[in-house]
Amino acid sequence: MTKKIKKMIIRIAIGAVLLAAGVLCTHFLGKWESAAKYAEWVGLAIYIAAYLVIGFDIVKNAFVNIAHGRVFDENFLMMIATVGAFACREYVEAVAVMLFYQIGECFQSYAVNKSRKSIRALMSIRPDFARVVRDGAEVEVDPSEVNIGETIIIKPGERVPLDGTIIEGASSIDTAAITGESMPRDVAAGDMVVSGCVNASGVIKVNTTSNFAESTVSKVLTLVEEASSKKAKSEQFITVFARYYTPIVVISAVLLAIVGTLVTGDFRTWIYRAMTFLLISCPCALVISIPLSFFGGIGGAGRKGILIKGGNYMDTLSKVNTLVLDKTGTITKGNFALGEIEPSSFMKKEYGDGAEDELVRIAALAESYSTHPIALSIIARYGREINKSAVSEIKEIAGKGVSAEIEGKNISVGNKKLMLDVVEGADILELDSCSNVIAGGTLVYVAIGGRYAGHMHIVDEIKDNAAEALSLCRKAGINDIVMLTGDNEKTAKAVAGSVSIDRFYANLNPLDKVTSIETIMAEEPGRVVAFVGDGINDAPVLSRADIGIAMGAMGSDASIEAADVVIMTDDLAKLSEAKRIALKTLRIVKENIVFALGIKLLILVLAAFGIANMWAAIFADVGVAFLAILSAMRALKA
Repeated sequence: MTKKIKKMIIRIAIGAVLLAAGVLCTHFLGKWESAAKYAEWVGLAIYIAAYLVIGFDIVKNAFVNIAHGRVFDENFLMMIATVGAFACREYVEAVAVMLFYQIGECFQSYAVNKSRKSIRALMSIRPDFARVVRDGAEVEVDPSEVNIGETIIIKPGERVPLDGTIIEGASSIDTAAITGESMPRDVAAGDMVVSGCVNASGVIKVNTTSNFAESTVSKVLTLVEEASSKKAKSEQFITVFARYYTPIVVISAVLLAIVGTLVTGDFRTWIYRAMTFLLISCPCALVISIPLSFFGGIGGAGRKGILIKGGNYMDTLSKVNTLVLDKTGTITKGNFALGEIEPSSFMKKEYGDGAEDELVRIAALAESYSTHPIALSIIARYGREINKSAVSEIKEIAGKGVSAEIEGKNISVGNKKLMLDVVEGADILELDSCSNVIAGGTLVYVAIGGRYAGHMHIVDEIKDNAAEALSLCRKAGINDIVMLTGDNEKTAKAVAGSVSIDRFYANLNPLDKVTSIETIMAEEPGRVVAFVGDGINDAPVLSRADIGIAMGAMGSDASIEAADVVIMTDDLAKLSEAKRIALKTLRIVKENIVFALGIKLLILVLAAFGIANMWAAIFADVGVAFLAILSAMRALKA
């Protein structure tokens, strides 16, 4: 509980005691003839004291706002209504209105404070210090003082202060604050770590690859800080609504008092009704609950590693009906793996059942000095220690592949162009017949001593949950899913088919992707298109779509800057979860608008006809606001 809330509770308690004292004083003193003439004055003094204790800040704010030209707000309405009640000698109701209003404000502060906890949990990822090695000694400095290329030491339990690569040590890293994932990630020398995560076990030395201003944690903090400043249409509606609504109800209250008095001659009754009318009209429930709902939704999503940059993006996200995804790094893992292996008839005759293993072994030896991703995928599939002493005369043939001398035989590994240079006769016919057997991916061919030995299918692995995640997106109301890729038609078709994607565009460069998404957006009215990419080379498309979503954005500058929604992990299931959170938040907002306006309009009509008194007005103002706040807090449970 904050100091502000504690002070409010003390004031409310003192005000409630004074109100009770005023009621008891006027009740008992009024029974004694000798004291009856003083009862009203003593009671009035106590009521005024209670009013000032409880409502002084509201009256003060009303006059300050009037001085600054902001007349028509809830402070002004509260002041006018309660002063009018005093004028009508309705002292108990005047003080009670302020008392219950402050109770409502207290609950509001508590609710806002609770909703901010989820945001503060994100904000707490800022590291307090960095332990940097300088002149052979460890020095603790502010993270902003560490330069790129310096070595920092991170001990168990400490937060990673800057992005970098581990150069010594191994550990388990808790990434929950950044990704929302509870499972720690094992890291060792050569692995990258990002700021904001917590070192859970061993001591590690890290070579920094960014300064603090450009680090992941700094970008995430900036994103969170700016999120609440970007209003959704619902919030903008309330701002415009209040601008016109408040003057209208004030004018209506004045007319009600004047016309009623002229018709009936009963000034006191109609002033009381006008004051009740004003009190009911306070738009507190809407002004408080709607921003609180968005704030809660953004915070709840943030706890799950889904960073939504503002209420306006949450509004758009809830309406998405078309999902466009980049292939590499989004649907696929973005790394190569060895798929199907097809030895030639020559290899099958020479090695029998061991032809596949021998084909992989020879290719791995030939590629053993290469760092190309395709070469690494072949070596990884081989999975055994490579005897590099058996490899000699390695030559890299530009645009075709490599050749090497292995165990006395000339080995060639590369594309079809290389094979046509080294094989002939019947081998060329077999080469041609198998080139189109496997659709998609990349074919790597192998020749041994001038004979065609077979080919291997190199694929970009599809994420394990991709098909299931996209199925969840369809259930969430996304009825059209499209894939964009720079790969060839065969590869695109194979990937799209494996995850049940409706349609795809292949052979695209970054500018082609922008054109494609513009075509998709223009296909039919009412289309709301979200583009999902890895954020590294998709910034133009992320910016062009109705809403851009960056996947797996840990350490990716482009994704955090270009996207409207940032999902900090590679989990595609977060897409449907993000829309679910947005839909829930918008549903709560709409429910609050309908509920608050409906109750207020009903009691306004009743007050105009004298059916509703100031106690009903208290419910219409404080009660409805309190209920709306409780409703808004549901958004916290994303």
